[in-house]
Amino acid sequence: MTTAIQLLIGLIMLTACTKSNLTDNENTLEPVVLDTSLRNLSPFPFGAAVNVGLLKNNNNYRQLVVREFNSLTPENAMKTRFIHPQQDTYAWADADYLVDFADEHNMRVHGHTLVWYKNLPDWIINFQGDSIAWEQLFRSHIQTVVSRYKGRIGSWDVVNEALNNEGTGMRPSLWLTKLGPDYIARAFQYAHDADPDALLFYNDYGNEYGPTKRNAIINLVKGLKDAGVPIHGVGMQMHTRVNREDQFHASAITNTATETGLLIHIAELDIAVNPDNNPDLVFTETLAAQQAQKYGHIVETFTGINTNQRFGITTWNVTDGDSWIPGTYNRPDWPLPFDASYQRKPAYDSIIAVFE
Repeated sequence: MTTAIQLLIGLIMLTACTKSNLTDNENTLEPVVLDTSLRNLSPFPFGAAVNVGLLKNNNNYRQLVVREFNSLTPENAMKTRFIHPQQDTYAWADADYLVDFADEHNMRVHGHTLVWYKNLPDWIINFQGDSIAWEQLFRSHIQTVVSRYKGRIGSWDVVNEALNNEGTGMRPSLWLTKLGPDYIARAFQYAHDADPDALLFYNDYGNEYGPTKRNAIINLVKGLKDAGVPIHGVGMQMHTRVNREDQFHASAITNTATETGLLIHIAELDIAVNPDNNPDLVFTETLAAQQAQKYGHIVETFTGINTNQRFGITTWNVTDGDSWIPGTYNRPDWPLPFDASYQRKPAYDSIIAVFE
């Protein structure tokens, strides 16, 4: 058989195979679908704060999380009230489920949060003991949680929201009252002792409000760093809104990165479209476009900082339907890149456009 005949037979067989793959109503092969997900296109980890109950019980929610994200933060599962409900009892089930889920789907977990003035169980609020007993309680909680996930959770929000809203000083809290202002530094040291390889973050909101709160955060972080405290990053929550000017977001991101030199995590991003609490507001194309512009600008600004400082971006919650904002403020709002039907919004397209 000549080479020409062999080639002809091969071409006929290839044509027959191709036709066999067509549907009755199509004359061409189905196009290749490219993976345009956040986890595939983003040059840094892109994540969400997730609800473990929805991960377990809502297939649409679970599929969206798997498709779009490669970094997970527990919305509630690791807060003290949930993970340590009684003095001698730790409730590991939800946190374990989240870590196992992340391992299964090749995602990282960012632990949240070891020390916070909120979400404390009654046994801590009512605890009776001297300064030594309080210190033991504090250290034991941090180290028990971090040690359980050593090697599986690579980063933690160690202290959350320790500064007051105005940026004029420390926030009143049980920890401040019982342990003194150095509790922050000791928390980082205890976490580091439990897992020396974990990246440790101070997490707060208001970086984008203006220089006062932002400078307070920067000064706190720099003070810890200069004192040799094992701190590796800053979590900028970035709960913002469509009517906040771009310059405030840009200054928050670039100044914090430049002045601290630490890892930067946009840790709780959402963009409210109803900050005035209008009970009758409707989500219009105009609002969607304004929100999309803000998302694009924030992501583009973050993409522009030093590559070695880009820890990642995490949205707080996954879709408009599970966002914390409507329930907390008793108002309609649509703050996330996915709607309540798990569909991509213009905000999503704006983020993807930065990466393409």
